[in-house]
Amino acid sequence: MLRIYISADLEGVSGVVHGDQVGAGGSDYARTRKLVTEEVNAAVAGAVDGGADEVIVNDGHGGMRNLLIEDIHPSARLLTGAPKLMGQMEGIDDRDGFAAAAFVGYHARAGTHGVLNHTISGAVVSRLVLNGVEVGEAGLNAAIAAHFGIPLIFTSGDTATCRQVQERNPSAVTTAVKEDVGRYAALCMPPEAARAAIREGMAAAMKALGAGEIPEPKSESPVTVALTTRDTAMADLAGLLPGSERKSPVEVEYTAQDAPSAYRGLRAMIYLASCSSR
Repeated sequence: MLRIYISADLEGVSGVVHGDQVGAGGSDYARTRKLVTEEVNAAVAGAVDGGADEVIVNDGHGGMRNLLIEDIHPSARLLTGAPKLMGQMEGIDDRDGFAAAAFVGYHARAGTHGVLNHTISGAVVSRLVLNGVEVGEAGLNAAIAAHFGIPLIFTSGDTATCRQVQERNPSAVTTAVKEDVGRYAALCMPPEAARAAIREGMAAAMKALGAGEIPEPKSESPVTVALTTRDTAMADLAGLLPGSERKSPVEVEYTAQDAPSAYRGLRAMIYLASCSSR
């Protein structure tokens, strides 16, 4: 059975450019739920076009209850709700395995060009470095998938996001559904055109996978994550994590044997740092 894993976010969806559209209390949030569900469905359809037998979709934004289950593609199953131990990559370690992973609606990392750019928590994270390379959520999550031997074959989002994914995963197909103009502005494809492009891109990624054109991903060990926080109080608290090391007034490092373990340590540091304003 050919199984595909899809991790879905919101900020990279066409038409989404502001915080009012991505939070449960936002005035435009209801519209965004429909938009992201349909972009995910397009990716599922593309996976099925390419021979997928089953697709698992993980809702990975905020409270992780964004996708509309009643409208999800019939070939998919939805992993929804929070908290999840592995966040946006929950379920990637499924014992039945996955042939490949895809990211839909992803955004650029903190401190770079891109619509609604941030890394995990905009209130805490100024910069994230993985084994010496600055990454965002896409880079971090691709490393987690690689630990399980699962290649990243497709990503959709804005043009900045697609560039960043290509830098670390050049064999992945990327589909830009909007061109970043600023943090809160973009030149967007109409929804139907965005969905068609995502479906076509995902089908092309599946074709490349079937043709053996996607290399086996390389996993690293050990894995060090270096978190740069927004202020020193946050770093004070992030440094409470056993095994962490303070590298500068605002930077804390944590090293683990593999990417999933390093991710859990990172999430713990971010949670601790977020307590500084309480």
